Amino acid sequence: MTHVDDYDLKILTLLQANGRLTNQELSDLVGLSASQCSRRRINLEQANLILGYHARLSPDAIGLGMVGLIEVRLINHTTEYVESFHRMVEQEEAIVDAYKTTGDADYLLKVAVADLNSLSALISQLVAGHQSVSHVKTSVVLGRMKENGLMMLPASKTR
Repeated sequence: MTHVDDYDLKILTLLQANGRLTNQELSDLVGLSASQCSRRRINLEQANLILGYHARLSPDAIGLGMVGLIEVRLINHTTEYVESFHRMVEQEEAIVDAYKTTGDADYLLKVAVADLNSLSALISQLVAGHQSVSHVKTSVVLGRMKENGLMMLPASKTR
């Protein structure tokens, strides 16, 4: 376990909000030299506390404007059924996030698809294509209010 001090926490917080910050910009915000920020960033990456850098794309930008949440219940929890379901989750590109949960559902899947027909096909694939799935409950996302910890402002308020 890597020791994380207040400077590391500040670096992690700043990079989470903007992964494009340079070491010089980080140093100005954190109060350390650019070389110290660089060393700390490298150490945080090597300790797997920073898992990667990416651009958050609008689903509309890539033709996946419909977002859905699918609750999945398995028939039973044998190793074969669980592993089969996990393989399907790994291979299905429409599944953006997957969570093992407590409560009525065993899993919650966040999916992004082009349209209602694509969502319907995905649900059919889940139910008919995998003997491990016993029940699904789907909700269509009508509006994105907060994602990745950031409030989603209407376009008119971001100008």
